[in-house]
Parts: sequence; structure tokens; C-alpha cells
Amino acid sequence: GKANNLHCVCRHLLELLRRTAIHGESNSVLIVGPRGAGKTMLLQCVLRDLQKEEKVQKNLLQVHLSGLLQTDDRTALKEITRQLHLENVVGDKVFGSFAENLAFLLEALKKGNRSSSCPVLFVLDEFDLFAHHKNQTLLYNLFDVSQSAQAPIAVVGVTCRLDVLELLEKRVKSRFSHRQIHLLSSLNFTQYLERVWTQLSLPDSFPDKKFAQEWNAGTLCEDKSVEEVLQRHFNSSKDFRSLHMLLMLCLSRVSVAKPTIKPADLLEASRMCFADATANMLHGLSILELCLVIAIKHLNDVYEGEPFNLQMVHNEFKKFLHRKSNSMYNFEQPVVMKAFEHLQQLELIRPVDGSSAKVQREYQLMRLTLDHSQIMDALQKYPQCPTDVKQWAMSAFG
Repeated sequence: GKANNLHCVCRHLLELLRRTAIHGESNSVLIVGPRGAGKTMLLQCVLRDLQKEEKVQKNLLQVHLSGLLQTDDRTALKEITRQLHLENVVGDKVFGSFAENLAFLLEALKKGNRSSSCPVLFVLDEFDLFAHHKNQTLLYNLFDVSQSAQAPIAVVGVTCRLDVLELLEKRVKSRFSHRQIHLLSSLNFTQYLERVWTQLSLPDSFPDKKFAQEWNAGTLCEDKSVEEVLQRHFNSSKDFRSLHMLLMLCLSRVSVAKPTIKPADLLEASRMCFADATANMLHGLSILELCLVIAIKHLNDVYEGEPFNLQMVHNEFKKFLHRKSNSMYNFEQPVVMKAFEHLQQLELIRPVDGSSAKVQREYQLMRLTLDHSQIMDALQKYPQCPTDVKQWAMSAFG
């Protein structure tokens, strides 16, 4: 299954980078997968194994760039120069082009006998962001060098965009090896639970054996509410970063006086995890946007979570307005549409997968990404929330 598959991927990537590090072959590869799928971890494990080989240790140079930090080619070049320790060599030289500058850097890495150059590994994190640089110059030149074997380099791109190749210009794409490693989290809930217990268990080597036994026999596993909380986290994101965040919040509640994690700790930690981001967003909504969220909530209650579109939401909102005599909430259709779009930008609602872009905007099917409790909490805390809006929200929560 999964581990076996991961093992193959590790071996494949290790072999690829060894060929650059030891035999001076150039290569390029993309590691693609959702956030938290383990792309960086995979690369780190491979690099760790690679560094164990003496020949590699002496030879291989590494340059790590991030699309979030190196936002244009000039800063990227500066960073490459810095990581290769070539600032002194470059000095005040002025280059006509990026290609010239890169060629100079790689030339400077040639060994004393000038015959072979040091192999260099380029790791481009958030690879897709480099595709937005002007003319994709950096990518073009790196791939060009790796394809034409001017110097032994390996280019490893890491990205969470599955459509990353679509972003590359033709001339860049044609120079890329088209090797892709896809890491998709195929975890099911049972495996996720196992991972939670593994993360929380103390190892046999723990010095205080008695404490470890008591800790590991803790009551978290049997509790129904615990499973519900974890199921909710699993449904919202399967990545381990958010899981670690949740478990860290639990652990921070452990003390000498209270040396175990109780279900209540997990419930509280979960509430903190979910409340933060969403509550802050909901507090910032305009009253119209809040009304639309309540209208959607009503639709969800009536149609049991079926997708909705703007037209349905607006009609639901109009029903609320008909019950009221004052016209404080009479907004024109374009204003309502704008508010609806804002909810989508905030990802409080999202389009149903595969609903086609050809559909008119007001008919595009959407789903709500919030649950009852989050909306109700937000209403309680919403500054100066009009009473009638609160009552309207309560009426269907029944």
C-alpha cells in the first residue's frame, strides 16, 4: 500500500539525485501533492540518505529557493550566488543577461583541473510561483542547463498545484524532463486514528515505565466524542500539520496535577483550532454577508446540505425581508452578488467540484464550509448584531 509506494518513490528520487551527485548526470523532477502530504519530508529524507555517501558529501552543492521569498529573478540570482559562496568571485561584475550570470556561476564552480564542475542541486519550493516571474527566465535557464548538460545540475521543484505543467511556457516545458512524483494523501480514517495514537504514545524506551504504561492506557481511545472530533478534523484536512497543531494544544493542557489527556482537553483544543480562523473572518463580515450566510444555513436545514446557488440564497433572504416592514436591508441584486462573491473569496462557501464554469454566476452551485455551531458562535459575538437577524437565525436552528 501507501508505505510501500512511498518507499519506491524514495528510492527513485534518491537514485535520480545520486546520478547527478556521483556521475554528473543532469536531471529535473517535480514533486506534486497537496499541502501537508509530505513533499518536503520526502525530499529531506532522500537528501539525508544521500549525504551519508562520502563522495556526495565532498561534491554536491545545494541551493534552496522559495517562490515566496525569491519573488523575482534578480533576488533569486543573488540568493543562488550567496548559497554557492560566490559573492567575492562575482564582485562588481555586470552581466548582460540572466543566462550569462548563471553560466558564470556554474563556470566558477569548476574544479582546479577545469574538466568537471561541482554538481549542484537546485530545490525550488513553491515551484509554481517561479512560473509567474517575467518570461519564466529562471526556470528556462535552469532547465536549459540541465537538459543540455553544460554543467551537472539537478532541479527539483516542489508544488501543491496539480496543473503546474499548464503554467509553463512552451520553451520551458520542452526543456523539462516531465518527471513528476505525485504524493496524494490516500489516508482513510482508521489509518488517521492510528497515526493519532502513534503520535500520542510514549515509546518503550521512556525512562519512567510506570508512567508510560498509564499514559498509553489513557482513556482517549474509547471515547465516542473523541472520535467525532477527530473525524471532523479528518474531514476538514488530512494533513499532519493541522493534526500536530491540535495535539500540541492538547498536550499543553497536561500538568503535574493533571498528568493525562482527557476527552475534554481534545474538545477544547479542537474548538480553539476551528474557532480562530473562521470566527475572525465571520466577525469581519458586513451585515448583508452575514444575512446571506444565515440564508444559506436555512437552505442547508431545509434541503439537508444539498448544494445551493445565489438565486436560491437571494430568494431565501427576500422571504426574511417580506416579514419585515422596514427597508433597511433592501439591497440591489449586484450588491448581493458582490457580497456572495466575497463569501466565496473568503472560502466560507465554495463551488461544488466539477460544476462547470459556463454556468451563469447566479446559478453556479455552491456548498457552505461552516457548520451550525460556528455560525451560532459568530452571531453571539458579532458586534451590534440586529436582534431581528439573530431571531431569524435562531428560528431555523431549532
